[in-house]
Amino acid sequence: MSTLNIAALVDNLDTVLDFVHASLEQTDCPMRIQLQIDLAVEEAYVNIASYAYGDTTGDCHINCTLSQDPTGIIITLIDEGVAYNPLLKEDADITLPADERGTGGLGILLTKKVMSEVTYQRTATSNMLTLKKFWP
Repeated sequence: MSTLNIAALVDNLDTVLDFVHASLEQTDCPMRIQLQIDLAVEEAYVNIASYAYGDTTGDCHINCTLSQDPTGIIITLIDEGVAYNPLLKEDADITLPADERGTGGLGILLTKKVMSEVTYQRTATSNMLTLKKFWP
């Protein structure tokens, strides 16, 4: 497992993605899968950076663990911001035109679609969002 502790700022997104890519370099992850992982990590991290701490700044801890059987990666994003389970957000109704949809929900819907598994856990002080992606 490798860990990155970083200030939860949108400006740090490239550092976060570079960290995940460094873990993926140890695997035979297809580029198509890497792009899906990037989408999910970007969505989760930017939401943490934008909303978890309100008007203040906090940290985001990111753990990457490689899986051998099945082949894949497990990425956990941890923040100590306000409690929020994005999996409880109603999925955006993508059958409606964009101007008729409510706000929010599209990012977590995309994340759930491209990842093998997405889970959330709240500890006493932390939000933990785990993204799992497996490939043959």
